Amino acid sequence: MAHSSGLLKGTIHGKTIELEQAPGLPDGQAVSVMLTPSPTTGEASRRAFGAWAGDAAQLDRFLEEIRRDRKQDRPVVGT
Repeated sequence: MAHSSGLLKGTIHGKTIELEQAPGLPDGQAVSVMLTPSPTTGEASRRAFGAWAGDAAQLDRFLEEIRRDRKQDRPVVGT
């Protein structure tokens, strides 16, 4: 999907920005660029998992408990 304007993501390599998708503009087209760093994986995890971001083992135990509870609550289908 090509874009002629809007938000595009990419990676900086020196003075070059490699975009994840085609911008939909012809080669040589002048553009204005505003740079906003994307959150790092660690930062994104902290935002998504909050207090568990630093304790993966505790998060795994919690998720396993949820899975066990869901299995016990499901009715048996087809019997």
